[in-house]
Amino acid sequence: MKESFWAVMIVTLGIMSIFLVYYFQTVTNTSEHNYELLKETTEAAMFDALDLAAYRNDETIRIDQEKFVASFIRRFAQDATLAHAYDISIYDVHEEPPKVSIKIDTFNNLARFAWGSEETKFLLSNRIDAILETKYD
Repeated sequence: MKESFWAVMIVTLGIMSIFLVYYFQTVTNTSEHNYELLKETTEAAMFDALDLAAYRNDETIRIDQEKFVASFIRRFAQDATLAHAYDISIYDVHEEPPKVSIKIDTFNNLARFAWGSEETKFLLSNRIDAILETKYD
């Protein structure tokens, strides 16, 4: 009888350890995905918002604030994971020289367990301050 209890305990610990590894891997992958998405989307939106007329006239490098925000939201929404809720905060957009500050908060829900009625939520935050760098001849 003692050996069967040991077997049940080992199987239970194995299942719990698989759950914990899956949980932490999900959190890590979510944070890494959000950071890469934020970085790539910010860079692409800054290039989309370049004001070419100002560059042609007096060779100043500047971005259009409205174009940047519209392009950023559109690009982020195309590639974001639908399983999470996002809060996008655009703190600072300088048109000349081109600089932006953005923060993305991701709200994740841990599934409800059979023995509990509370839902566990946690917040992942990623922030980026980006300056548009160009080659100047």
